[in-house]
Amino acid sequence: MAKSTPATGGARRAAAASAPVAPDDAGAKPGKKIVRPKAAAVPAPAAPAPAAARKRTPRAPRTAAPAASPAAPEVGGTAPRKAPRQEQTAPVAGVPVATDRTRAPLQPGAIPASLAIGEAEGVGPTGRKRPTFPAPPLLKKHGPARILAMCNQKGGVGKTTSTINLGAALAEYGRRVLLVDFDPQGALSVGLGVNPLQLDTTVYNLLMEREVEVDDVLLKTAVPGLDLLPSNIDLSAAEVQLVNEVAREQTLRRVLKPVLPDYDIVLVDCQPSLGLLTVNALTAAQGVIIPLECEFFALRGVALLIQTIEKVRERLNPDLELEGILATMYDARTLHGREVLARVVEAFGDKVFHTVINRTIRFPETTVAGEPITTYATDSHGATAYRELAKEVLAR
Repeated sequence: MAKSTPATGGARRAAAASAPVAPDDAGAKPGKKIVRPKAAAVPAPAAPAPAAARKRTPRAPRTAAPAASPAAPEVGGTAPRKAPRQEQTAPVAGVPVATDRTRAPLQPGAIPASLAIGEAEGVGPTGRKRPTFPAPPLLKKHGPARILAMCNQKGGVGKTTSTINLGAALAEYGRRVLLVDFDPQGALSVGLGVNPLQLDTTVYNLLMEREVEVDDVLLKTAVPGLDLLPSNIDLSAAEVQLVNEVAREQTLRRVLKPVLPDYDIVLVDCQPSLGLLTVNALTAAQGVIIPLECEFFALRGVALLIQTIEKVRERLNPDLELEGILATMYDARTLHGREVLARVVEAFGDKVFHTVINRTIRFPETTVAGEPITTYATDSHGATAYRELAKEVLAR
């Protein structure tokens, strides 16, 4: 028998170590196949999905009110938007009203339903019953004239526009009207088609030169019965030169006195200040018309103007009185305009004219054309308003 070598013994030990261990049924009969159960496969962990591929499950939308139609929720699960509310038509044609305590939006150019209903019932913008003024009768003779001053120390309130168009409307009713441009800016002259820079004699010469008479300055306009005393920037020097004159506040009254029998009404367009020229106009006038823009800043200056009128009445002109306050540039669609007009009526009562001048683009167009609105746009709302104002002024 051969002896085993160390190499052969090491090989056997290695083979025994690598041989499989016999299972519990190793005692089975030889030749029978042994079936062993396979172990369950363990699934590999899934890789995390990228952030862009993740989807957030939206939360269920909140339950909407029964009256509102359901809307799709926004991203992030926010509450759905409310459905728009419905409108109904008011009995007044073209004026929507609100239902269920909602405010209906106004159409362009429309006015609130409350104002439309008020106008349908005869209530004017001033909140008072709108009276009907009769057409003034024709005069058999003219004169003596009544002098009215268009006065407000705030600029841009419609003094010049009201002077031109009121004078033209009065002329349509057969009155002879004289317009006095008492503003160094010469806006009244420009509004009637006169170039102030080309004038040789103006109101300044009438005030400062005794040899100059009204007929030397007087200009005829395109409107029959409407005459003009023009001015330009030279008038600004008169306020300084009149300081040394005796009875300087009565200069305008003195120069107008000879022509008063030839006219029925004289309208003086004052400058936007309370200086010596304005005091001259108040001293010469029997009445004052205050054009008032329906804005807060214009309302603030009325109290100071009323004080000036009272001082002139006490010291210089006992016959001076407040003819009326004319609301201009009124827009019924704005709450601010309606509030300002309501405050003016509350403060001055019947002194506020029933006629209200609405804001319209026609007035700037007439300035470019150099003619009154009564001839430029005869059937416009602005022309109708100034005709009503003329009847109201003559009725007073």
